[in-house]
Amino acid sequence: MTISYATGRVQCPARGVLRYLPTFRYFPGTEREIRSLQDYSTFMKRNIIWLLGAVLTLCCPAPLMSCSNSTATAEQDDAEFFADRVWEYSKTQPDGFTIDLRTMKEPTGGIVVAYAATQGSHTRADLHYVVAHALVHKGIVGGWLDSADGTYYFDSNNIFPENQLKAAIGFAKDNHQRCAYILSTHTEIPTDGSVAAIVERDTLRIGTTGDYRPLSFREADGSYWGFGIEVAEEIARSLGVATLFVPTSWPTLTADVMSATPTFDFAIGGITITDARREAMLMSEGYLANGKTILCRAEEAARFGSLADVDKADVRVMVNPGGLNEKFANENLHHATIIVHPRNEEIPALVASGEADVMITEITEAPYYVQTDPRLAAPLLAQPFTHGQIGVLMRKGQDDLLDMVNNTIRAMKADGTLRRLHEKYGLIYAY
Repeated sequence: MTISYATGRVQCPARGVLRYLPTFRYFPGTEREIRSLQDYSTFMKRNIIWLLGAVLTLCCPAPLMSCSNSTATAEQDDAEFFADRVWEYSKTQPDGFTIDLRTMKEPTGGIVVAYAATQGSHTRADLHYVVAHALVHKGIVGGWLDSADGTYYFDSNNIFPENQLKAAIGFAKDNHQRCAYILSTHTEIPTDGSVAAIVERDTLRIGTTGDYRPLSFREADGSYWGFGIEVAEEIARSLGVATLFVPTSWPTLTADVMSATPTFDFAIGGITITDARREAMLMSEGYLANGKTILCRAEEAARFGSLADVDKADVRVMVNPGGLNEKFANENLHHATIIVHPRNEEIPALVASGEADVMITEITEAPYYVQTDPRLAAPLLAQPFTHGQIGVLMRKGQDDLLDMVNNTIRAMKADGTLRRLHEKYGLIYAY
């Protein structure tokens, strides 16, 4: 059996530190090479008695050979061993990597931030220092390509749980790093961006109209509920912060979002994704399918079988001001009488009582009123006039926040959270 000496690094749970013990590159009696710190741990468990004997043999009889005197050399051998492996691995990862020396595998979760002490390392000799630093810290090494100068850099990284974004950003600032990096979503979080500001204040400010059941509604006591409200709360949880809902309105929504002194970070609740909005602002991926439809009195459901039946001189159509419902009515109804009512949440009851014949609304809103008011019907629910999606709206320059919002929406789709919310509010799931 070929044996080469090295220093194994084993986690000491009692102290939470890494301690050095003399071990071997190969398991005794086998040809299995020790390839990671995890292998060292396995080696210890399986060969403790043999190891103790080896330690006594090496350290006790010969006065000129002591463990303490060989520690520095052993540390160097240890760093060199892992540096060789990381160097070879980096050659297969031209775009960059993050690797855990304990397993020699890439971690799939966590937030990594580089230590300032290893910044600027790019040669093989530098990598030795990076690995040595990592071995006495978190055991995480990263590599990345600087596209500006074509240099491949190495860093020793700290790693945080993904629910500790504030701590990660704080560490990044303390170590003069430009950003923290979320491994599970491959997302950079700049230390001077919107997300960092939200995390610093511990509150996500959310603009919402509060007049759009069941997506966003504000009760008389000031509390909010709805599908969009719960999506916003999920986004806040991903950031590790509290929520603060800020009133806005459909006529002022765009101005409020684009204000030079904004009162909220993004807006949510029944906001349809459009090209015009995407051109002027930022919009997330869709989290709810949408389309225009109508509400009418139940006894007149048979009267309205198409949009043409609505667009007649004897039909009174009521819409709320400033949003896409009013825009749709003005663009598509040329004969009906259009009535603009300031409070969207009051229109269904006004239609039911005969103050208007039809309300232009959305397939997301109509089912709620049909279920809660037997006087109302939505005869064209299955044949919407338009097809679209609802998303989160924010001002330009908040790309890091947009990334976090989109990542949360994707995670909700992947783990079933979004589908369960659709079912809770009686909405059609289209993803």
